[in-house]
Amino acid sequence: MARIAGIDLPNKHTDIALTYIFGIGRTSAKEICAKTGVDPEKRINELSGEEVNELRKLIESEYKVEGRLRSEVALNIKRLMDIGCYRGLRHRRGLPVNGQRTKTNARTRKGKVKTVAKKKK
Repeated sequence: MARIAGIDLPNKHTDIALTYIFGIGRTSAKEICAKTGVDPEKRINELSGEEVNELRKLIESEYKVEGRLRSEVALNIKRLMDIGCYRGLRHRRGLPVNGQRTKTNARTRKGKVKTVAKKKK
């Protein structure tokens, strides 16, 4: 099992396994394989130590992944909240940020439906 950027990669095709690293998607994974000359169809366990080191070096030098990326995203959100802009207020309240409809489709951000009981007269 190869360990890159602090993540143990599963034994899958190289281009798929690289997506387990936060900050690397399918397109970036294919670019990485092309730049290093690693066959994207090879499984992680089939890679030689030299190929794993090439992948590791390229990812560390050219891509912002895992901890560095998470901290940058958190700082960006904190900045929005500090300046008091609309997006920052939406983050603070736990509501959708990018203009999504909240009457029916915000269950992921708002959580489970909390039914309010009506008072009887």
